[in-house]
Formats: sequence, C-alpha cells, structure tokens
Amino acid sequence: MTIFTACAMVSAGCAQFENADSGTFHPAPSFGAGAQVQPEVPSAPNPSPAPQPGQPKPPPPAPCVDPDPNVVATCLGSVGAVVVLPDGSGAVVGERDTGRILRVVPGRPPTQIAQIPVDAAGDGGLTALALSPTFDEDQLIYAYVTTSSDNRVVRVAPGDVPKTVYSGIPRGATGNAGALAFTGKQSLLVLTGDAGDPAAAKDPASLAGKLLRLTALTAGAQSSEPPPQQVSSGFGAAGGLCVDRSSGTAWVTDRGATQDRLQRVSPDGAAVSTVWTWPDRPGVAGCGASGDLVAIALTGAKEVAVITLDKDTGAVNGTPIPVAQNQYGRLGSADLGPDGTIWVGTVNKSGGDPGPTDDRVVRIPLPKPSGGRD
Repeated sequence: MTIFTACAMVSAGCAQFENADSGTFHPAPSFGAGAQVQPEVPSAPNPSPAPQPGQPKPPPPAPCVDPDPNVVATCLGSVGAVVVLPDGSGAVVGERDTGRILRVVPGRPPTQIAQIPVDAAGDGGLTALALSPTFDEDQLIYAYVTTSSDNRVVRVAPGDVPKTVYSGIPRGATGNAGALAFTGKQSLLVLTGDAGDPAAAKDPASLAGKLLRLTALTAGAQSSEPPPQQVSSGFGAAGGLCVDRSSGTAWVTDRGATQDRLQRVSPDGAAVSTVWTWPDRPGVAGCGASGDLVAIALTGAKEVAVITLDKDTGAVNGTPIPVAQNQYGRLGSADLGPDGTIWVGTVNKSGGDPGPTDDRVVRIPLPKPSGGRD
C-alpha cells in the first residue's frame, strides 16, 4: 500500500490518504461561475426625489437590516452553533456568549427558544447544538456548554429548564469548544476539546480531546451508566463534527499545534483516517457533509472550503474549493441544508472586526461544477 500526499497553496494544505492505485487521485474539478460566491447586493435604486414642502421625510433605514439576501439573521451575539431544521425552512442557532437558543427563518425576526447559563471565558460558552432525531415530535435540543467547573452536554425543550445529560468533561483556559452530531436515535457523538492540554488528549483516563459516543441520553443517566465509549482520541481544539446521513460516515475537524485536520470516521467508529491537513492552520470550524462533498468553515481564512470526494473510492478530488472568500468575515459553525445550501454563523464579535449587522447567519449557495459531478 502506498501513501500519497498532496499539497496545495489555495487556502488548503496537505492531503494524506491510502490507496493501492495511484490513479485514484484526480485533479481538482473545474468549477464554472459561482465558485467564488459573492453577496448578492441589490443595485442602488434611483435617488428619491426631495420631499415637497409639507411632506414628511422618508424614514431612515431600519437597524439590523442587511442588504445581502443571503443573510438570514442579523445583530446576533457571536454565533456558537447553527443546525438546519429538518425541512430546511430555517435553523436553530446558539449564541456562544449568552447561551441563547434562537430559531431563525428567512424574512422573519429571530425568536428565542431557550437560554442556557454558560461561562463564556476563553473560547467556552455554548459551542454546539444537535437536534433530537425525533425533533418534529419532541422538540428536544442538545447543547455542548461550558460552566464554571466543566464542559458538559445538556438538553432543553422550549419552555423548560436545561437538564444535564453528561458532565465532568475537563475545562481549561482554552480548548473548551465542543461539537455534537447524532448517528442514531440513541447514539450521540461528542467531540471534546483538549482543554489546552495536548497530553490529556492522548490520556485514555481523560475525557479531553476525545470523540465520545453517548447512548444514555436521558437527564441524570450519567450516575447509573458506564463511561461513554471513546471512539478516538488525540484531538486538539475542537472544530466541527458532521454526519453524512446517507452513509453514516462522520467527519471531524480539529486544530492541532502544527496543523488543522479533517478526519473521517467510519459508521461503526472502527476506522479513523486523516483526509486533509492544513499546515497554515486557517482555523477549521463547523462542517456539513452530504454524499461526495464536505463543506468546512475556516474562521481565520474567512471562507468555506468545499472538499469533493470520488464517489467510488472516497479519495479527495483535488484541492478544497474556496467559497465566499472574505465576504462575511470570520466564520464559525456550519451545516448543510437539504437543498444543498451552506448555512454558516459568523463570529466577528469574537476576535474579528464586526460590522453594523454582525453577528449574522448566512445561507450560501454551493458553487455549481462545470463537470465532474452530477
């Protein structure tokens, strides 16, 4: 077996994957117009005529109105999580600093569902959300949050108080962010950060820097259940976690000391492999996966990287395609809608240069390939 390594200079890095046939590595697909998604800013209207004597002046522009039609919600706190609703009509969004959970729908003001007390010091707070697999019936939302003593998984329903599902995950000055994704009705994957301690991430006795599988999801079940399964270990600061519903494959992004990584986890968790690395460390964050593509928000690079995969071999096709470069600032959480759009939350209020309508939730159309994909 030969290990091939591919490096790129376009906001990408080095990919390492195993294959017995060198012919499985393909050049980057050719994208036509749309590979660089630009905000659709309406053309400026003709100037309004000056009001006649005795007529009232026109009202000033409403606050928190963004002219870009891709923007779904504005004037939020730093967006810690975005999960698209099952029907694609909107999304459930979490604010990292405040712990507020909101429902956002295009053309409507955000509505608050719940609020969870959090400690947002460092990179902590509310950093991940997952909807119950039976969300349409039970409306349950699972969240990864930081408290004054630990990081933990909680669940909450509209009008109810949050209840702890699993606690005691180490917290530190940094490395507190986590990620969540369901792989079944009673199977919740939990990506934990390294709490600023790379050694703990490799220690099987620590829950820091691990990919865990929780199967006891009722409130208070931790006291009567065995420790969660450790699917994998050695993760740095947690980036994102997403599952391809069609195959059950999970994708994990994390930020290490020397590189950022995208890793693939087989449906049974038995095989974990590194698919792509970024030595320039652009700040991998949330992700969404469907079929032969994975979309990853890059916080520092201020773009979304779209990775396409060979449908037969699963090998990476060329280098990641940059989307929406430098259009919305720092991007954090991400998800894919059922219509193929990429939903992202901005984090310009956390170390960025916020604009008048930040922070925002943006729905970005995927670029249309000119060939190589159906």
